[in-house]
This record gives sequence, C-alpha cells and structure tokens, in this order.
Amino acid sequence: MKTLDQMVAQVNRAELKTVAVAQAEDEEVLRAVKKTRELGIGRFLLTGDKLAITELAEKMNIDLKDEGITFLDCTREKAAHEAVKAVHNQEAHVVMKGNIDTKTLLKAVLDKQYGLRAGGVLSHVALFEVPGQDKLIFLTDAAMNIAPTLGEKVQIINNAVEVASLAGWNLPKVAVLAAVEVVNPAMPATEDAAILTQMNRRGQISDCLVDGPLAFDNAVDKRAAEHKGVQSEVAGQADILMVPTIEVANALYKSFMYFAGAKVAAVISGAKAPIVLTSRADSAESKVYSLALALQSSKQ
Repeated sequence: MKTLDQMVAQVNRAELKTVAVAQAEDEEVLRAVKKTRELGIGRFLLTGDKLAITELAEKMNIDLKDEGITFLDCTREKAAHEAVKAVHNQEAHVVMKGNIDTKTLLKAVLDKQYGLRAGGVLSHVALFEVPGQDKLIFLTDAAMNIAPTLGEKVQIINNAVEVASLAGWNLPKVAVLAAVEVVNPAMPATEDAAILTQMNRRGQISDCLVDGPLAFDNAVDKRAAEHKGVQSEVAGQADILMVPTIEVANALYKSFMYFAGAKVAAVISGAKAPIVLTSRADSAESKVYSLALALQSSKQ
C-alpha cells in the first residue's frame, strides 16, 4: 500500500460501521463527516447539542436528512460519555473526538461502567504517507506514553501490529529505534530493543517481525543498512517504527509533517474500539484518513 487514498479505498462499504462523535459542533469534524459520507465508508452518530450542530451543519450545506447521520441530543458535558457509551453498547464501532478536550474524552473511555477499557496500555498509532517513499509507514507512540517500560513497549508493539494487520499488512516488520544499531549498556533503549527482538523470536511477541536496535536510517533505507553491515528481514524495510520515548516520536511525527509534507492517519489503539483523537487544528482530510484507519481496524 503506497497511499492513504488506497487505504481509504479498501474500507468495507458492504457493511458500514458507525462512528460516535463526541461533541460534533466543529467545522472540521463536520467537513470530515460530510466527506466520509460522500466516500460511502461509514455512518455517524453525532452527540452534543443537536440544535447547535444542526445550525452549523446547515451553514456548511451538509445534508442532515442523510440516513447515515443520526443524533444523540445531550449537553456538552455529557457528549463524551454518550459517545463512548454508544460504542460500549455496540450501537457504534469507533469513537471520535469532536470539539472537546482530550482529557474529557479519555476520562469517558476509561470509565469503569461504560468505558472501553481492555486491560492494557492505550497507545497512539500514526500511519504516514511520506512524499518520495514507496510505501506507507507506521509510527508509535507519539501521544500517550512518555517513557514506556519494557512491558509497556511490548503492549505498544502489539497495539500497532493489531492496527496494521486489520488494515491489511501481513506480518508487519517492526523496527525498534535507538541512536545506534548495537547494544550499548549506557543506552537503555538499545538493551530494550534487543530484548524485544529476542521476545519476538521466541514467540512472546507474535504476528510480526521485530528487530532492534536500529538507527532511523538503518530502519528505513536499505542502502544505509547495507553500508553499515546490518542484515535482517526488517532493516531498510520497516513497516512500523517503534520509538523509545514520546520525544523521539513527537520529533519524527512533526518532521514528517512539516519538513517532508507527509499526510497522516492516526488512532488510539488498545481499547475495545479504536479512538480517533485528532487535534482540533488537524485538517478535514487528516480526519477522514484517521476515520478510515479506525474503521479498518475496528474488530466489532
């Protein structure tokens, strides 16, 4: 798969899934809703003040008579809870952040009664279309886990592999990044990478190929890997980049976007359903790509 549009094209249109939007009174969110309906890849349950959402949608020429758009009228304070509850009750398959803050939505996701806890770590999984590259590439974790432990890194890899597998990748290649490609006791990230690699070889991490430590160039460029004598099934052809800390992922994420002009889709994985947690500043295009990835990776 080389483009995010190809990923969108693969979404199952025969059995449309529903996205519950928490507080849908937002122009970019509604543009994404409109575009997603035009593409025919999903249905929507819009939570929040129905009158306010309707007035905004009418100004944007969005057809609210569309049978693929329904409403759950509630106060702003209850919007996140109602969206998450709809997924909990299997009335929807994906949760999407609307015009609310991330903390409020995640609080609802982690609610003990109606939340979407699955018992493990939640992690951010981004899928990039980088100009000049011949395939899409995943990056994890750029938003949730600050300095994950070894155990948390296992779960972050599992989350990313699950998203990739459901989206169409067969046995994705995971590069565990560090500053160098050799184990150095003075650099804990290299030791974790080597352990994760061994865990994969022994079947403790499955459904993927893991190798590390790998410096970024060795992970994504075959010539760089060959020049340094790095030989593995992952080096130079990684599908998933697993980073040691949030700072590394944040820098890579923004470098892809601002220096390379990349396009991105992103979801939060590890809950009982995918969560689309895009920024309010993200474009409608990015939100549509993220919705497509979430719909692809929904197991319900």
